[in-house]
Amino acid sequence: MYNAESISKVLKGELLQQTGNPEIEHVLLDSRKVIYPATSVFIPLVSQRRNAHQYIKELYEKGVSNFIVSEAPELAQYPAANFILVKDTMSALHSLVAWHRQQFHIPVIGITGSNGKTIVKEWLYQLLEKDYNIVRSPKSYNSQIGVPLSVWQMKPEHQLAIFEAGISQPGEMEHLEKIIRPTIGIFTNIGEAHNEGFLNIRQKINEKLVLFSKSEILIYCKDYPVLNECVLQFNSLVGKKENQEGGLQLCTWSRKTEADFRVMSVEKTGTHSRIEALHKNETLSITIPFVDEGSIENAIHCWVLMLHLKIPQEVIQQRMDQLGNIAMRLELKQGINNCSVINDSYNSDLGSLNIALDFLQQQQQHPTRTVILSDILQSGKSDASLYEEVASLMRQKKIDKLIGIGKNIFREKKCFQQVEGLKSSFFLTTEEFIQQFNQQDFQHETILLKGARVFEFERIGKLLEQKVHQTILEINLSSVAHNIRQYQALLKPTTKLMAMVKAFSYGSGSFEIANLLQFHGVDYLAVAYADEGVELRRTGITMPIMVMNPEPSSFDAILQWNLEPEIYSLHLLQQFEEEVQIAGKTGFPVHIKLDTGMHRLGFEKKDIPELAAMLTDNNYLTVKSMFSHLAGSEDPELDELTRQQGKLFYEMSYELQKALGYAVIRHISNSAAILRHPDLQLDMVRLGIGMYGVDSSEEMQAQLKPVSTLKTTVSQVKHLNDGDFVGYGAKWRAKGPAITATVRIGYADGYPRRLSNGVGKMLVRGQLAPVAGVVAMDMVMLDVTHIPDITEGDEVIVFGESLPVQQLAAWAGTIPYEILTGISQRVKRVYFQE
Repeated sequence: MYNAESISKVLKGELLQQTGNPEIEHVLLDSRKVIYPATSVFIPLVSQRRNAHQYIKELYEKGVSNFIVSEAPELAQYPAANFILVKDTMSALHSLVAWHRQQFHIPVIGITGSNGKTIVKEWLYQLLEKDYNIVRSPKSYNSQIGVPLSVWQMKPEHQLAIFEAGISQPGEMEHLEKIIRPTIGIFTNIGEAHNEGFLNIRQKINEKLVLFSKSEILIYCKDYPVLNECVLQFNSLVGKKENQEGGLQLCTWSRKTEADFRVMSVEKTGTHSRIEALHKNETLSITIPFVDEGSIENAIHCWVLMLHLKIPQEVIQQRMDQLGNIAMRLELKQGINNCSVINDSYNSDLGSLNIALDFLQQQQQHPTRTVILSDILQSGKSDASLYEEVASLMRQKKIDKLIGIGKNIFREKKCFQQVEGLKSSFFLTTEEFIQQFNQQDFQHETILLKGARVFEFERIGKLLEQKVHQTILEINLSSVAHNIRQYQALLKPTTKLMAMVKAFSYGSGSFEIANLLQFHGVDYLAVAYADEGVELRRTGITMPIMVMNPEPSSFDAILQWNLEPEIYSLHLLQQFEEEVQIAGKTGFPVHIKLDTGMHRLGFEKKDIPELAAMLTDNNYLTVKSMFSHLAGSEDPELDELTRQQGKLFYEMSYELQKALGYAVIRHISNSAAILRHPDLQLDMVRLGIGMYGVDSSEEMQAQLKPVSTLKTTVSQVKHLNDGDFVGYGAKWRAKGPAITATVRIGYADGYPRRLSNGVGKMLVRGQLAPVAGVVAMDMVMLDVTHIPDITEGDEVIVFGESLPVQQLAAWAGTIPYEILTGISQRVKRVYFQE
């Protein structure tokens, strides 16, 4: 049993206060994710932007009584709490979990590499779950925080552990090695280009190899020459030294040369691949339901590992053929009857259920939260204790409706029927639920689908999800969060962040993005018009919202929904003040727009005295911020203009603030200025297109992740003869035998007509295909003569990670803003979190 006293000894910390010795089972790092307050220890992490010690009081009031801190609190405020003082809370987290790992003596598989880590981990779970009670990393928890949370899950009932590890800079793997301490290692592969943070690819490999410093065996592919050289050198320097009894055993496989496991052939037929290999002078084979090279490589890693664990070859053959796709993300889609559907229906375990429920809790757009949950098939716990824990999760996460499917959850339904306020129903099979399904039972709800693969919840998803046009815009919410963090890292600790969600969040959606921003503690939102703000309020967004183009006709809505208007003229100020008086309100927040040279909207310097007179000692209005716009913060040739604008803004805002006599937030920086003009960060910055993965600076662009992927499908393939024309106006003609593919997108979807006749290109089967003919309203034809085996239904990438939106904008002679904001609302948005 762990308690404050035993943990303080492990960490060699100072037990500042001990008022009891409750058992500690859970590590809590996020104050928003309290589930088991009585048995949790909160470890407040400190970063440049956030100091989580500020949440101690809030958590104490929620029932948390154990804290590991690096800043001594006012103990008198927490009479019933235990406090352990340490030098650094991140180091304490790592040390605590490393000590926890030492209590277990089971096989532990550690996986690292550039790609495939999560797939290999999840496939190994599928392949071995009948032989072992397995604990594994939830989703892709492989970071300095994710790994400790994964390893902390280890319990006495587990027989095998599988953890993945990823790093972004030198020195990180040393910490993760102590936490995971793998007995078996898998190095999946290595990318050709080195990541940011490493000098070169060799340094990256050597840093990753640190994970296996004390492993017994390392499985890897010899076909990556640099990886093979680094492994051999690593083994000669570290392997023998750290493992005195025989050293680190290397288990190699190859498709090209001699190895412990020699792949002789790979035959692809339709949707399957048959892999034949030579192992210990015996010819072996498996068949997998995949044909892509990445899946073949991942399957071979799993095959070699299973042979090492002495799983019989006939069992391996049978299970490999049953491998399933791994959903690497939580998908949020529009559902029937104004519902939203979160699809996470490929597995069901407590770890991933927690993550999915956190994502569900972020969604504020509907009044009802519903969970459709299958049996949890492997937990190492009795059904009674397992479903009592799940019922506790439903209570803590304030779930309104639960639909349980499976004989085990059906048998333990009393656990859920005792949860106050939870409406529950149960079915023995998915088929039984589908037979009794009624669309009218689901109205204005956010529905989480969480099921083990064998329950085939994708069938339920088809009933609940709104039928969509085959052209979709995928939005990666994890990338949005990543990009925000990249910009936050550049800000001074006191600088606030306003996120621009106007124009349907640059085409990415409204409440879906706003929910994420609210969850991640952004300070302000900005919309263009009041109706955008009202929509956000209707969907549960409570944070401050600035309206940048308020109209007198919208003043009622602004006052009713507590929106904050931009004021840019004396006449508008007078009109709004009168409206506030009539409404009987006082101190209503407004934002003052100053014109520093853009000459669009805003007060000029000559207006400041009269503006100050109207605002000074004004009982009806309170100035929340003063701001201006930069004309060319991204352009080095306009840096002098930017400096002049900044100087004028300083002068104008100083004069106005002096007259007001109270502190006002000042902001002028947009996305580009955050990096290029740090002296203009002031009290707040406005982050716009950078949040969506686009920045004019190459330095900043390299740190961002693409957010949106616009994709469609091939509807028909045409075989043309020399001289045949394509599309309106016969603008394009075949030069010899040609093949075209008609795809389901057109200018009504937002694909610019100026990309006609070879100007624009799309990706089909990884190759660029130029537009053939004129872009039509609903379709585009592509010249795919040079791309073999194109078939109807093939996926087509219009823009995304492999074809950046910046390139599409360049072809169209415009800017990424126009492309993103021009995507039609008939193109359905699919949101996902990795």
